[in-house]
Amino acid sequence: MKLEYPIRLQAYMAKSGCGSRRFCETLITAGRVTINTKRVTELGTKVNEEDVVMVDDQLIEPADRTYYYALYKPRGYVCTNYDPNEKLYARDLIDIADKNLLFHIGRLDKESTGLILFTNDGDVAQKVMHPSREIEKEYLVSCSTEVRREDLEEALKGVYIDIPQPYRIKRFEILSKKWVKIILTEGKNREIRKIFSYFGYDVKQLVRTRIGCIELGDMQPGQYRPVYPSEIEAMLKGETEPVKKRKVSW
Repeated sequence: MKLEYPIRLQAYMAKSGCGSRRFCETLITAGRVTINTKRVTELGTKVNEEDVVMVDDQLIEPADRTYYYALYKPRGYVCTNYDPNEKLYARDLIDIADKNLLFHIGRLDKESTGLILFTNDGDVAQKVMHPSREIEKEYLVSCSTEVRREDLEEALKGVYIDIPQPYRIKRFEILSKKWVKIILTEGKNREIRKIFSYFGYDVKQLVRTRIGCIELGDMQPGQYRPVYPSEIEAMLKGETEPVKKRKVSW
């Protein structure tokens, strides 16, 4: 992953595994970043090859390799990479030498399970999370009571809950009285749980099974696998069918 200098600070940070460019911008404006021991808060700041960049007093450097992993997050694990109140971190399940460079794309709350992507590629993370891409996310949802079709049809139109923008699902399929498949293209915080709570349901299980063309497949909770560049490319194009697995040279 050869960089061309000078490079914008948030891009340098993203390629160093700090998170998406947007998240890196929040770290900069919060005063948590220094260049050559000088605190920097301007988003337009450029980094040269010889500069020493630190976040929260920890040295960061761009990785010489780009990583993409799919993880089946178990219940009880958190997606954040640090929380003093938590002990089980999803990233720790990915057993590679450079796992400290990885950050999650989007998130699943602590009680939800299923597919989550980890990478050190801030550019790809930014594209996957941007609403304009409309990348599908598929979930299986189980409720304690029977799910009514009319509620789901209303959710297709959009419901206003706690922000000026509506929460909206793209498609749904009723699998049984208490199990439904939900497809979203947005990524609002706890969106499905808020929609179902709005209609009075108690969500018992929530499993994300697909992001774009990347599926859980036969992975079990706690397992992970590499995601190949061909899959990332197809996902960013909006494809929803799994890419035929083939060996790809890094």
